[in-house]
Formats: sequence, C-alpha cells, structure tokens
Amino acid sequence: MDKFRMIFQFLQSNQESFMNGICGIMALASAHLYTAFDFNCPCLPGYNMSYGMGVLFVPPIVLFLLGFVMNNNVSMLAEEWKRPTGKRQKDAAVLRYMFCSMTQRALIAPAVWISVTLLHGKCFICAFSTSVPLDKIGNKTGLNLPDKEIKRILARLPCKDIYNGHEIVPQEVAERYLRCISQAVGWAFVLIMTFIAFLIRAIRPCFTQAAFLKSKYWSHYIDIERKLFDETCTEHAKSFAKMCIQQFFETINKDMAVGHSHMLEEKEKEQEENEKLLGITDQNTMNK
Repeated sequence: MDKFRMIFQFLQSNQESFMNGICGIMALASAHLYTAFDFNCPCLPGYNMSYGMGVLFVPPIVLFLLGFVMNNNVSMLAEEWKRPTGKRQKDAAVLRYMFCSMTQRALIAPAVWISVTLLHGKCFICAFSTSVPLDKIGNKTGLNLPDKEIKRILARLPCKDIYNGHEIVPQEVAERYLRCISQAVGWAFVLIMTFIAFLIRAIRPCFTQAAFLKSKYWSHYIDIERKLFDETCTEHAKSFAKMCIQQFFETINKDMAVGHSHMLEEKEKEQEENEKLLGITDQNTMNK
C-alpha cells in the first residue's frame, strides 16, 4: 500500500507522467473491455454491417472523449483561450501544441480498441459475411438460388448453430478468409499508427521548438503551482483548525468559570437562608 501511495504521489507531482499513466490505464481498460464484451452478431443481411461497424467505431469515439475528460489540461486550455488578452498576449502556437498533445494521448485507447478488434476478427467477419467471394472460395455451380437468398445464407456465417450453407461455402473456410483479411488490416493499422506517432514525436520539436519549450515550461509551472497550492492549503487549514480549537476550549473554560461562580453564589444564598432559620429546619419542631 505504501508503494502504491508513493507511485501515486510521484504521478501527481509530475503532470506528464500522470497523464501518460492515465493513457496506459485506459489502453489496458479498452483491451480488457473488449475481451469482456459479449459479441452477438445478428446474422441478418443489412444488420451485420451496421452492428460490426458500430462495435468497431462507436466505443473508440467514447474512449476518445473520455481521454479529453480525464485530461487535467483541458480546463486550463479553455481558460487560456477564453481569457481577456490584457497585457499578456495569447500564444496560438502554445495552445495548438497543447491541443495536439492532448489529442495524441486521447487517441491511444481508441487505437488499442480498433487494433484488438481487427486482430481478433469477429467484428470483421460479422460485418463482411455477405461479401465473401464465392467465385474464389465458394461453389455456386448447380445452385439456382437468387442473390438475395444467397446473401441471407451468408449472413448466418458468424452463427454456427443456424448456418446452413455448407454446400455454398464451408463455414471454416469463409471465417478463415475473412479473419485473415481482418488481421492484415489490423497489423497495417498498428504499423501506420506507430509510424505516425514516431514521426510526430521526432519531428514536432524541430519545427515548433519555441512552442515546445513554452509548453514544457507551462507544464512544469502548473506542477509546481499545484504543489505549492496544496501545501499552502494544508498549512492554512492546520492554522485555521488550531485557531478554531483554541476558541472552542476558551469558550468551554468561560462557561465552566461562569457555572462555577453561579454555584458559589447559590451556596452563599443557601448559607444566608440557613442563618435566617436560626437552626430550626424540622417541620415537626415548628408544629409543636
């Protein structure tokens, strides 16, 4: 637990490391989410494509937006963009650089989802089951079936329990063919994304050195400012709590002093009344 606390404090003290850690966690979460996802292809012509493409692209959009939501620099970027100009001019290059940096981090989790989905192949098989080239891997000779009926049969390829078109194309052959294409597209996507990330990482400081240095400066400034703010808040809270506790005990002491003096006054009055009774305190004595 102590090691985890130390790691978390280190990530909090370093904004860039913290955001990189968040991006890594979201990437792992997206991969785990896909493995836990219950994929059920509708196996109907006209619906397979919509379902497959929806599973392929809708979750990445959600993950992309979550990447912006979990980035602490979004609010700072919006405040800097909307603030009055005043004496300090707005640097569009720095704002553009920060926006591009946040976009790159937000794209990591969607890229992982798309890569895992394509490499797994189920989504691609569902989406393109009706597009299997029967002239290459199938057999249409001797079958007098309309194209609509053939597509209806091919749409059942992802569903092993209801597929009845083995005489047209074996299910294992069609799935292997589509999965091969899906994995090829997936590896090509991984290669392209890796190459683009390498180019951006390597070339960006060369063309925008001033903006790069300013962004690094403001990143360190924000880290130090937040750290000093937390320390100042802690010290102020301690001082204020100490003052409130002292006032509380001072109030209690005053109440106790007032109560003690009130008890002394009551005792003095009781003594005066006893003196007035002249020792006669029994009711029977008075009735004699």
